[in-house]
Amino acid sequence: MRKQLLRVLIQGALPGVMVCALAFPPDIFAQATQQDHIVSSQALQQRLETSATTRQRNIETLNTVLSSPPAQRAFQEAHVTSSQVKTAIPTLSDEELSNLATRAADAQSKFAAGALSNHELLLIILVIVIVIVLVAVIH
Repeated sequence: MRKQLLRVLIQGALPGVMVCALAFPPDIFAQATQQDHIVSSQALQQRLETSATTRQRNIETLNTVLSSPPAQRAFQEAHVTSSQVKTAIPTLSDEELSNLATRAADAQSKFAAGALSNHELLLIILVIVIVIVLVAVIH
């Protein structure tokens, strides 16, 4: 009986152990070396710093535009406070932030050049405020 049990264990368990041992590559537990990475840590660090700088610049652009008198009137018309909008700005994604900052800066420069009336600038800022609030609520 003991021999049969031993033979069944050897016949059943040994092939299972062998399959498991051969299924994994031999260097599965080896440490990854620096050469294994596609992107170097320096390039990754540089990219993160650039992204953070760009994001901060976009936040500052929006805050500058939203501090203007037409923006204050847009806040009143949208029934929101400037603090609500300024709190919501950092919750925007990088893409949303970049898009809104570009549009806000473009509208402000066109207004300064006389291409937009005060009413048109107010409408543009009102739309930007509504988008910021809506995106913040959705997030």
